[in-house]
Amino acid sequence: MQTDEMEVPIINNINSNCNKQRPLPNGRDVFKNQLKDGESSMESPNLEFEYGDTDGLTAELSEIYSYTEEPEFALNRDYFLEDFRSHAQGRRWITLSLAEQRAYVMRLLDALEVTDRDKRLKVARAILYLAQGVFAECDSDTDVIRWSRHNVFLLYDMGIFTALLELLSMEMDNNQACSSAVRKPAISLADSTELRVLLSVMYLMVETIRLQTEDDQPDWTTAREAFRTELGSPLYNGEPFALLLFTMVTKFCSMNAPHFPMKKVLLLLWKTVLFTMGGFEELQEMKVRGRERLSLPPLPEDSIKVVRSMRAASPPASAMELIEQQQQAKRGRRSRRPLVKQDSLDTYNERDPFKNDDEDDSEDADGNLESEVDPLDRDVIIQPPPPPPPLRPPTDRASLPKGLPWAPKVREKDIEHFLEISRNKFIGFTLGSDTETLVGLPRPIHESVKTLKQHKYVSIAEMQIKKEEELQQCPMTLGEEDVEETPTEVLYLGMLPNLSQYVIALLKLLLAAAPTSKAKTDSINILADVLPEEMPITVLQSMKLGIDVNRHKEIIVKAISALLLLLLKHFKLNHIYQFEIVSQHLVFANCIPLILKFFNQNIMSYISAKNSICVLDFPHCVVHEMPELTAESLEAGDSNQFCWRNLFSCINLLRILNKLTKWKHSRTMMLVVFKSAPILKRALKVKQAMMQLYVLKLLKIQTKYLGRQWRKSNMKTMSAIYQKVRHRLNDDWAYGNDIDARPWDFQAEECALRESIEKFNSRRYDKNQNGEFAPVDNCLQSVLGQRVELPDDFQYSYEMWLEREVFSQPIQWEGLLERN
Repeated sequence: MQTDEMEVPIINNINSNCNKQRPLPNGRDVFKNQLKDGESSMESPNLEFEYGDTDGLTAELSEIYSYTEEPEFALNRDYFLEDFRSHAQGRRWITLSLAEQRAYVMRLLDALEVTDRDKRLKVARAILYLAQGVFAECDSDTDVIRWSRHNVFLLYDMGIFTALLELLSMEMDNNQACSSAVRKPAISLADSTELRVLLSVMYLMVETIRLQTEDDQPDWTTAREAFRTELGSPLYNGEPFALLLFTMVTKFCSMNAPHFPMKKVLLLLWKTVLFTMGGFEELQEMKVRGRERLSLPPLPEDSIKVVRSMRAASPPASAMELIEQQQQAKRGRRSRRPLVKQDSLDTYNERDPFKNDDEDDSEDADGNLESEVDPLDRDVIIQPPPPPPPLRPPTDRASLPKGLPWAPKVREKDIEHFLEISRNKFIGFTLGSDTETLVGLPRPIHESVKTLKQHKYVSIAEMQIKKEEELQQCPMTLGEEDVEETPTEVLYLGMLPNLSQYVIALLKLLLAAAPTSKAKTDSINILADVLPEEMPITVLQSMKLGIDVNRHKEIIVKAISALLLLLLKHFKLNHIYQFEIVSQHLVFANCIPLILKFFNQNIMSYISAKNSICVLDFPHCVVHEMPELTAESLEAGDSNQFCWRNLFSCINLLRILNKLTKWKHSRTMMLVVFKSAPILKRALKVKQAMMQLYVLKLLKIQTKYLGRQWRKSNMKTMSAIYQKVRHRLNDDWAYGNDIDARPWDFQAEECALRESIEKFNSRRYDKNQNGEFAPVDNCLQSVLGQRVELPDDFQYSYEMWLEREVFSQPIQWEGLLERN
């Protein structure tokens, strides 16, 4: 595997910001920081963010275009009108009947087949204008979206997508364009014009047809299902459409085609996978159906609904809040006020329910929370402490929440381990994996086992592993496995030969687009489809291009993070070993330190970044009059509380990190070695329940390795983990008693997993894997009667062969009569 191609963040520097000892700021510095940044746990607002497969349709359509492509909207319109007037003089597109519209689209389809490259481009631009919703004839954004939807279904019905696919294949194989782009010192928009037009039309078609609305016509529903099947089937040169786009990604990252517009390719690839394989809600439905097929009990809860109903918590106290409290204490004004504001990480009580009633809150403040401060927490605001809350009666204080959000789970392995310890203690021997025999064990152990079994959860992955072991042990008895040809299975089969290349290419692009990455001369250039031919000369143009470049990188991160998460989730549901091989390639390509490097920044600034110019977003920019842009208006940005795509990307990356490390001891230790705890703790500043949940999950799995002092110093974080993350009934995460305590043997664990994966791939996809089990023909007459195909050169030299091998060799006939 070419893991050395992957540019890896330097591990020693990944947490360098956290290790620098800086002097404590005085009050004046604090107020400077307040004006400068304002990132404080006291001031971080609750983010009204709803996680989903994608953002709204308008936002998703606008992100396919860069702001530097704005002049091309008028160009598309002009080429369409030039051709349309010759066909229907004096008429408008929206006034034509459906039959007339179909006739005109057929005319455009015929014109796409001309050999003249410039004429083909003009026709493609006219088709793009139709897909964009004939905006010159519309009065509002809604009209543009409505006509775009109508035209896209019409274009698909007339076979435009297949024709565009052939043109895309031609452009991919255009060696002249590739070689000229390689030689160019600077690549701009002009080098990818044809590709950008084709990919824009295809993206608009995939994204528009993918979305289902209430007012869809019956034939549109039929067309949607046909298009989904077409995209997910191996119809394009024996491979699905997504595989063609993966090939474009690897070709770009290998520097063989640096002019490819990567943002458009990645967005189209993500939406194609989302459309053909299904989003998060479809995944949940598929999981429910899968458990029913395996006769497993239903899921204890709908995880999507649970996460949406969770409430965000406040982050741990910041540095200056604690310093202010300490100064008050030194001046003899010790107060019974809690240190942090009262809607802290405890969702049900301001006071810690596990503390004794006679303990002083201020002791807890000075002792436990003081060292919970993050060294980077300097951007804070000094505010007067809140008034002390009224103390509740002692009976009320220790009351637990009405209910934890998640039902606890127990694995079969956990029950076996519990019984093994109990039998060793009370009986002196074990019974292996027998979880039914409880003879000789005391009554409390019986009750414990009963409780554990009530919460036992058997996953689909465990059933798949068990079935795979049976198939490996009894290949002749059980015969071949019936594999359903789902879109996920087809895509995995196509990706398998070059899987490592695809993974490394995606991570290279993610690294190049990450805000924490420094520009390097040998890194890939992802700005080929955003930089104009002529660089800006005024301050306003430079600001506009700067916003466009940042927006471009954010969209690439969004597409890659969503794509990787979808692939991992679908492969895991399809077969656990498909998920494991993708995960292992990601780990070997240094995905874990890359994601940690991504979060090692001012995450609040990234989530609240305003790299958008609303008046330039499609379709607003083609319908309304363009106001005069000024440096002040660009700097002010929009009025949104947060950037949807950036928060979406952060959650996706955290979910990927969770999937890579879950139940993997060696990968959990990687989180510890890379000092991820302070990086993840800073991410808790974002007051969004779903993001906090996945941060707390990552902190929970490594808590036992961080030491007693860390746990003592981060009691608020520990409390949040207890309240928000699912419980495993006999998991000692909070106490450091590691049941899997063993040397960190990364290689042995990964090699054992790799061996299981290779056995699975060999059994399921290798056509010659049953050669040793094929029946042998023992009949002499049958074997001699078989026709043997001899090569041509043997027939020419047949007589020489007879002379050398037969006639010139003495035959010892008497040897046949001797006894052996």
